[in-house]
Amino acid sequence: MTSALKDRLAARVAETAPKLIELSNSLHDDPELAWQEFRSSAAVAEVLAEHGFTVERPYLGLETAFRATFGTGEFTIGFLAEYDALPGLGHACGHNLIAAMSVGGAIGLAEAAGDLGITVEVIGTPAEEGGGGKIELLDRGAFTELDFALMAHPAPVDVAEAEPFAVTHWHVEYTGRAAHAAAYPERGINANDAFLIAQVALGLLRQQLPKTVRVHGVMTNGGEAPNAIPSKTEGRWYVRAETTEELLALEQKVINCFEAGALATGAELTITPESRRYSEMCTDEVALEAYRANALALGRNFDVDPVAATMNRASTDMGNVSQIVDAIHPYIGVGGEASNHQAAFAESCVGEKAESTLIDGAIALAWTAADVSAQRG
Repeated sequence: MTSALKDRLAARVAETAPKLIELSNSLHDDPELAWQEFRSSAAVAEVLAEHGFTVERPYLGLETAFRATFGTGEFTIGFLAEYDALPGLGHACGHNLIAAMSVGGAIGLAEAAGDLGITVEVIGTPAEEGGGGKIELLDRGAFTELDFALMAHPAPVDVAEAEPFAVTHWHVEYTGRAAHAAAYPERGINANDAFLIAQVALGLLRQQLPKTVRVHGVMTNGGEAPNAIPSKTEGRWYVRAETTEELLALEQKVINCFEAGALATGAELTITPESRRYSEMCTDEVALEAYRANALALGRNFDVDPVAATMNRASTDMGNVSQIVDAIHPYIGVGGEASNHQAAFAESCVGEKAESTLIDGAIALAWTAADVSAQRG
């Protein structure tokens, strides 16, 4: 792709920068959780409509999903937008920036849609934080028309290649029997004890797990009163592994630990998937090299502390998309000492540094999509 064309795309993104920053800030100030992103999805779609995109919302029956389209070329580029927030933490994963970067990249690329003979799409994907929104969309036929898909994710530092764990998300519940803890303890079945036994078993299991595996979670309901034997406890647990194959082999070992709690106490165990499994990422290496070159041309830096770079291991339902569509999912740094899913990271996703990162990310995505289109379209 010629430097003159890249200059046009960058100029278009720069021209749109005030609107992109406004969008990012508005999402940040009004966080919505998975499947509840009604205002957020509408705000993102509205900016695209204002810039000539045809918007379909809701999309494929999902109220907070959308598809925005520009151009009529046979080669189709898809920018993926995420906009759900974290419970209690707001946009501590920076999805406000993801949405704005994808919108900016798409608007920039649309400037050259006619020159390149392409169609530009933005697909609004709800519920990345554990809900598997992209998997739901895949099940309904989304993404299959794309020739290339991309997005960029904020992190403390720049890392070009995503290497996410495959992951299973479970809701775990024990049902016991309530009783007065002092007067009639023998009449109770302690659901809290069941969870305690399971967590001890999981802690011991970790001694025999490889370094490519993660098992972690929280109890969300541990009972109501200290003098009442808890009749119900609930939690959310994630199991991660390097590949889906390794994950499948691991799941039963973790289930056995939860079953141990039920067996020891007499409580009834129910494990319910919160979404389909997230897959590992299948990265388009040629497109990734184009992104790396474009990011370096913008002054980004990939020579970073390896410890700070490990955000690229975070699981994402973009992995499932990458199994059927050529895709990349680079990480772009916003600086600061905080890391994703810490409250302070939400603060890193607004302000002057975040705004500079937003514009860099949008331009790098637009340039990379144009490079891929020129090579393959």
